[in-house]
This record gives sequence, structure tokens and C-alpha cells, in this order.
Amino acid sequence: MSEFVTKSAAQEQREQRIGARTAAKRIGGSTLVATVVAVLAVLGVVVLCARSQDKDKYSLVSPGGIAFSDFRGYEDWADVSSARTTEILKVIVANPTMINAYKAGVPGNGQPFPDGSMIVKLQWKLKKSTEAPFAVEVPDVFSQAFVMEKDSKRFSKSGGWGYAVFNYDPASDKFTADAKSPSDCGFACHTPVKAKDYIFHPYQKR
Repeated sequence: MSEFVTKSAAQEQREQRIGARTAAKRIGGSTLVATVVAVLAVLGVVVLCARSQDKDKYSLVSPGGIAFSDFRGYEDWADVSSARTTEILKVIVANPTMINAYKAGVPGNGQPFPDGSMIVKLQWKLKKSTEAPFAVEVPDVFSQAFVMEKDSKRFSKSGGWGYAVFNYDPASDKFTADAKSPSDCGFACHTPVKAKDYIFHPYQKR
């Protein structure tokens, strides 16, 4: 009888230990699930914010009728060249249609860029680096996106190119269409390079 009682007590202890481990696993699993859900929720908010910003940005249309959405995805386009003034750093990127034309020899071969070519000049204010061990100026505040797109019929009066400027306000993190940017706003500036299809900056081959 005592042996039976002893076995029953030992069995009960084993069952209690198994139950405790099972509960711990459930709690640990629940914590892990809760953590994953929280992380996914944060990532979802970030994605939604980015999509909201893109929606606002790509809903803009310049006074000359050029839509910012025409240049959707420019953030991932290949760089063409860079330039700077005393106050502004400019990085020029182009869409695949224009990059392929560059690689084919346009405009150096005397051929114009095909319709559908697009270029975006991204502009930052400059500041002196306080971290580099040498004197160098680096991008500070982003200020503008100057865009160009080739459509020979639509922009026949300006060499086939349409121009627009979209200003960026860092305080509100918003773009606005420049009120003084008709579709031919950059044409006069680009006429000195008419022989190169109105493009100043050559593609920087590596």
C-alpha cells in the first residue's frame, strides 16, 4: 500500500513538472507571437506612411501639365552625373530608356533621345562636413526635384522636352509643384546645347 502511495506521489510530481513546462512554453510562445505581431505592426505603419507620402507626391501636377507620377520610381534610377553651384549640390538620374540611349551613343552620335526618356535633377543645399578629416561639402537639406521628359509631339515647341520643378519643404516633409514652372520653363536655359538634344550632362561611364 505504501509503495502504491509512493508511486502515485512521484507520478503526480512528474505530471506537475510536465504541466509547468507546458505552461512555460505556452507563455514563451505567446510572448514571441506578441513580439512578432508588434514588429509587423510597426513595419506596417512605416510602409503605410511611405505609401501616403508617395501618394501625396505623385498626385502633383505642374502648372505646365507635367505630372510627378510620370517619374514614379526615380529614387531607384541610375545616376548620370552631378553638378554644383556655390550653394546647391545636384545629382542627375535618368530612367532606363534614357540610360539605354546614352549607352548607345546618344547624343554624341548626333541622334536625339527617344520619346519616353526622363531625367530628374535632385538638389540639396550644401554644408561643410564636421566629421570628415578633410575639407568637404556634403548634402544638407533636400530642396527640389527638377524634371525633364521627352515627348516630341506634346512638347514640340520646346525641342520635344517638357520641364517642371517640384519643391520640397523639410518641415512638412511635403512636395509642391513650383508655381512658376511651365512645361517649357527650362527650354531657354538648354538651348545652348541644342546640338546635344538640349542635355547638358553626359552619362558618366564607369
